[in-house]
Amino acid sequence: MKHNAITPEPANVYGIISMVLWTITIIVTLKYVLLVTRADNEGQGGILALVALLRRRLGGRRNLAAAVTILGVLGAALFYGDAVITPAISVLSAVEGLSVASPDLGPLIVPVSAAVLAVLFAVQPFGTGKVARAFGPVMLLWFATMAALGIPQIVAHPRILVSLSPQWAIELILRHPFQAFILLGAVVLTVTGAEALYADLGHFGARAIRLAWLTVAMPALMLVYLGQGALVIATPEAVSNPLFYLAPPALQIPLVVFATIATIIASQAVISGTFSVTRQAIRLGLLPRLNVKHTSRREEGQIYLPMVNWSLFLAVLALVLLFSSSAELANAYGLAVTGTLILESVLFLVFASTVWRWGGWRIAAFAVGIGLVEILLFAANVTKLFAGGWLPLLIAGVVVLIMTTWLAGSDRVSVIRRELEGPLLPFVGSLRSARVRRIPGVAVFPHASEGTTPLALVRLVTDFHVRHDHVVIVRLVHANVPHVPPDERIQIDDVGSPADGIVHVTIRVGFTDDQDIPHNLALAVDQSAELHIDLDQARYFLSVLTLRPPRTPQLRDWRQKLFLTLEKNQANRTEIFHLPPARTIVLGSELHL
Repeated sequence: MKHNAITPEPANVYGIISMVLWTITIIVTLKYVLLVTRADNEGQGGILALVALLRRRLGGRRNLAAAVTILGVLGAALFYGDAVITPAISVLSAVEGLSVASPDLGPLIVPVSAAVLAVLFAVQPFGTGKVARAFGPVMLLWFATMAALGIPQIVAHPRILVSLSPQWAIELILRHPFQAFILLGAVVLTVTGAEALYADLGHFGARAIRLAWLTVAMPALMLVYLGQGALVIATPEAVSNPLFYLAPPALQIPLVVFATIATIIASQAVISGTFSVTRQAIRLGLLPRLNVKHTSRREEGQIYLPMVNWSLFLAVLALVLLFSSSAELANAYGLAVTGTLILESVLFLVFASTVWRWGGWRIAAFAVGIGLVEILLFAANVTKLFAGGWLPLLIAGVVVLIMTTWLAGSDRVSVIRRELEGPLLPFVGSLRSARVRRIPGVAVFPHASEGTTPLALVRLVTDFHVRHDHVVIVRLVHANVPHVPPDERIQIDDVGSPADGIVHVTIRVGFTDDQDIPHNLALAVDQSAELHIDLDQARYFLSVLTLRPPRTPQLRDWRQKLFLTLEKNQANRTEIFHLPPARTIVLGSELHL
């Protein structure tokens, strides 16, 4: 309120609290909890899960599917910007309560925040489920504490309840249009993590999210915001940090500790959401392979990505050290959040019109009632572009650059690789007349391209003039769904004649399914009466096309260098495919781009 020059007189306070409460109601409750969480991709949420669902539903409408993909890339990139800023601003704002209890404790804010963040990211390998079980009771107690802090102030000033009416927000906008517009840039902080709530759908489930929000989180937030408004009317000097002034002086330090713990838990939603979005981006071909660890045997959506976790930690820590206060960081925050909100609304409307068959009046009602609010919030945050708002845009720009570079580079390499591999059927036919010795055993060749020959098989035949009695070419197909049931996952086809001993196994996996080739081949053996192979003795041959810089490099080819760096640092396919290291052999060729 201070930086927007609106005096804390009752009418203004009623208007501000009304703006806060209705922003939460419209964006979090109405949009996300009641509507968007129903647009799940077989239980999975997040902007890229929605993109995958739309791409599957749109079928041959390629132009619209391409536009949806572009919007998804932009939304995911902005989500990464939000994911970097949210833990930093949340923890800083909580620890800053130390200066309310005692100004002498101010110098401890940054080091304490850094230590808290280190603990938060250090517990991520234990998995969302275990973390949630440990944090759940604490959050219940935190929301109960917030409600308890707000109720006495509401009782002391019951007229604050008029803020429940949107009339006061509208009146504030009419009386102070410029200040109210700028104030929207701060109001957006109250919907922190709303988009992460959708991304976390696969971790917690829609029913649990709706139940927790409607019965616990939202009532507690409304009470504490109303209580803060009542306190500011009675004690205007409390406007600097009203939450901590709600507590008696003797309880302010314990409240700081409790708030810090609560912000750690709240930041968990953004971190786990980042894991989900990253995995979906990998499956959609927007990012290179990364090591994904499952942290639950029952919940497929509960995952941990070590590289993402520690990269995010370093970025968050850098922001804390660079900005040092939540007030400074708040200027950088709004653009990432509001940009993501608008992009998800656009994609949701495409989904609602194509899948749910919404009519024009429903789409118009959503656009006016929700979209207009989000556009106003975005416009208010544009005013902070040069005061820190550039930061999330910079982060998003880097992510877009990485995604588009990887997508373009992968497409180019795929075309060249298919030429090197050559068609499969003519190659199999040539084996009958060539001087190639058949040796006992089972050779499994993971291979991404349909209709071409694995490079490892080409090298085995041309360089060593041998082939195994049983050759299994395995192709993993990434379906635009979270999960493919085992009985729908496997397709087996003979290549050439049965006497050739070469079969092609297609394994369809969703973007939450494990890419465990030995396990899926065991399913294939169980489901087929014709596939008689001993997987315990099988050898796995990985085809590798080692990419090298061009022999005559050009300075302008910096994106080529970026692609080569990304490709070089991909996760090991032996680990991704769960292949036994002692029975895995790597063969391939080099390619100078």
